[in-house]
Amino acid sequence: MNYKKGADVLPARLLKEIQEYVEGSLVYIPKKSSRTGWGYVSGAREAIDRRNRKIVSLFEQGETIEALADRFHLGEDTIKKIVYGKKSI
Repeated sequence: MNYKKGADVLPARLLKEIQEYVEGSLVYIPKKSSRTGWGYVSGAREAIDRRNRKIVSLFEQGETIEALADRFHLGEDTIKKIVYGKKSI
């Protein structure tokens, strides 16, 4: 991120309009390009999704929350969020 003076990069009309809302403040203007979500480039997101599907499957087969927490080295609250909050995996 770099800083530029509004007067140097914006048309006068647009600068005047922006000043009506945020005069004297710093304003962040995000890039137009969309970013990829966390973990999609490295594959971490897919690995976590696979793990979560496995957890849900084992839970539906009768595995207990406590056993799943031990098996996957996660907290019981995390397991509960996965099995009760993500039925659409």
